[in-house]
Amino acid sequence: MNTVKREQIDSLLKFAFKGAGLLTITLLGGIFFMLFANSILFFLNVPPLDFFTGSQWDPENHYSIFPLLVSTFWVALGSMLIAVPLGIFSAAYLSEMAPKKLQIVLKPIIEMLAAIPSVAIGFLGIVLVGPGLAQIFGIQNGLNALNGSILLAVMALPTIVTISEDAINAVPKSHREASLALGANKWETLFKVTIPAAFPGLIAAVMLGLGRALGETMTVLMATGNSAAIPKGFLDSVRTITATIAIEMGEVPYQTTHYYSLFAIAAILFLITLAVNFTGEFFANRLRKFHS
Repeated sequence: MNTVKREQIDSLLKFAFKGAGLLTITLLGGIFFMLFANSILFFLNVPPLDFFTGSQWDPENHYSIFPLLVSTFWVALGSMLIAVPLGIFSAAYLSEMAPKKLQIVLKPIIEMLAAIPSVAIGFLGIVLVGPGLAQIFGIQNGLNALNGSILLAVMALPTIVTISEDAINAVPKSHREASLALGANKWETLFKVTIPAAFPGLIAAVMLGLGRALGETMTVLMATGNSAAIPKGFLDSVRTITATIAIEMGEVPYQTTHYYSLFAIAAILFLITLAVNFTGEFFANRLRKFHS
């Protein structure tokens, strides 16, 4: 009797997990179809060449994603230049060097950064980081790509630190012991043995952090100046793809060219995020095979 009940429970659980997996795939497929169906309606009115090579995003006359792509690139690049080394080194220190009492204090603090609302971080960018950047660089206001990069780096840190620490902890102790036995000190072991062995997990951490930066909306909407022009550097005001969708979707007339253009840029962002994830998974798998 017990065996029959267990088999029934196993069957129900398998059905539930399978249903959840199929539901997730169906939802993703629905999102994919909605984005690209509306994008096709947009490209019936606007030539794709103009969309990708133009220099202006002006919904009344010109629909070019190029300024938005460049702006998104600057903000994401800046955030990764700050968050990746800081996050990996913080994870390495917590995992390998920090006393246990300090770990107990620092780990919850870093993880709590993820709980701060993006609106609150954007507000800090307006009242604190922006004026500071304006004073340091002698510019009129600090609502620019650098401001957004700093804020997104803070938001990406919990993800990068947590996953990087797990990757470093997953390196077998025998690797460290062998290095120390050969005469290397802790720092040499960390940089020449532990971190290289943890590369697959570190790449996953970087890719998830990059995905966080690419998909963030409210913070960049508040802190980057929202100038839909091609930026020349980090001190220029920018408008990312996500900020453009958030600003314009609430006011755009339904089923107009402008309306469909927002689906088109959302589809491009979807493809970029998908490419980033697949690239990270590809290199992570290659590194796993190399270390196995």
